[in-house]
Amino acid sequence: MMLTEQTTVPVAALPVQEMKDHLRLGTGFADDGLQDGLVAAHLRAALAAIEARTGKALLARRFVLRLPGWRDSRTAQSLPLAPVSGVVSVSVVDPAGSATVVPADRYRLEQDMARPRLVALGQGLPIIPDGGALEIVFDAGFGATWSALPADLAQAVLLLAAEFYEFRHDGGQGTAALPLVVQSLIERWRTVRILGGGCA
Repeated sequence: MMLTEQTTVPVAALPVQEMKDHLRLGTGFADDGLQDGLVAAHLRAALAAIEARTGKALLARRFVLRLPGWRDSRTAQSLPLAPVSGVVSVSVVDPAGSATVVPADRYRLEQDMARPRLVALGQGLPIIPDGGALEIVFDAGFGATWSALPADLAQAVLLLAAEFYEFRHDGGQGTAALPLVVQSLIERWRTVRILGGGCA
C-alpha cells in the first residue's frame, strides 16, 4: 500500500497566530513575523504526528491510495484515513502503466469515522491484473479551516507543536513518546487496527 498526499495544507489554514499566542511570543515589534516559518513548521509536524496516531486527516486535502489488489474479493476496500468527504476517481493500472478509470456507478463511498470503505455495486469491482495496481483518489479531512477541527484534536496539535518548539534545540534528546495530555486528548479518535498485511 502506498498513500500519497496530492495537495498540502496551505499556510493560511494553519493557526500560526493562535500558536504564537499560546507560546506567548512578543508582539508589537518590527520582527513580529520572524518566527512564523518556524511556528508553521512545528504545527505541520504536530499535525502529521496526530494524524499518524489517530488515522484521521485533520485539515482537508486530496490523497491517492495505490494498492496491488482488493482486500475483500472485489466487494469492498477500506480507506486508510477518515473522515472521507468524497471519492474523486478509481482507476485500474495495468503492468505497462496504462490507467483505466472505473465508472462511478460501480462503487459507492461508505462513510465511517473509523474505517470508511469503497463498496462494490452491481457486478463488483474490477479485476486487478497480475503486476497491475489499483489507484483510488479521495478527499479527506474535517474541513479546510482550523475552526472545522474538533476542539480536542485542535488542542492536541497546539500542545504538541508547543512541545516541539520548546525542545527544538535539544538535539533529539527529548522523549519520543507523546505527552500524556496529548495522548488523552486524542484517545477517543484512535482507530484500532485489527487487520494485518493485505491491502487494507
